[in-house]
Amino acid sequence: MVTAARSFPKPQSALGSNMASPSDWLSYMQSAEKTALVQDGKKKVHCKFPDGKEMAEEYDVKTNDLLLRKWRKKGTLGGAGTWEIEVGDPQVFRPAAMETQGMVESSSNPIFTRRDTKKAFMWRIRNLPYPVETYNITVDTDNRCVIVRTTNKKYYKKFPIPDMDRAGLPLEQRAVNYAHANNTLVITYEKPAGVLEMERQVLQELKKLKASRDGDVECNPS
Repeated sequence: MVTAARSFPKPQSALGSNMASPSDWLSYMQSAEKTALVQDGKKKVHCKFPDGKEMAEEYDVKTNDLLLRKWRKKGTLGGAGTWEIEVGDPQVFRPAAMETQGMVESSSNPIFTRRDTKKAFMWRIRNLPYPVETYNITVDTDNRCVIVRTTNKKYYKKFPIPDMDRAGLPLEQRAVNYAHANNTLVITYEKPAGVLEMERQVLQELKKLKASRDGDVECNPS
């Protein structure tokens, strides 16, 4: 079962320690049991860490763009927990009983997704019809999150940037930009040099993996 993550783990909970530099994140990645599969133009990587957490990622084979990152940890009874999506489109599980009873979530509700570019973190919030001057996007440096407000008080959301936590870097208001078109609010945060270097090192680590092709192994369990 896969659900969209409502909050993303900070380094203390995701990694079991207070990560403070890109080298810490790289060491954590190196500690994982990793498998890779190339399928449908994507390189799918599954990591199982010594602390029991799992991470699954998908990269575009041609561009190395990150398409999906999701996490899960063991459930309360020791079984596999629910996947939480950090990067990529949300995949919401709806029991058949809910659909037959007309309990499906409205398609007009705001939909929050993250899809990054090479130089910026990017979030899209669809189904927000208000004009661009309605939105106020601020960085909360104390709580290490970005806050979205509307002047008409119709929408409020706050979200962290886990990559910045892993790199041990402060959040800065000047890195934030946003635009609005077609009922979609697009927020970007320029990646600092420390994050770009961290991503480069992780990609180099993943290139060492020998990837199977066309479903020879199941590298991304769900």
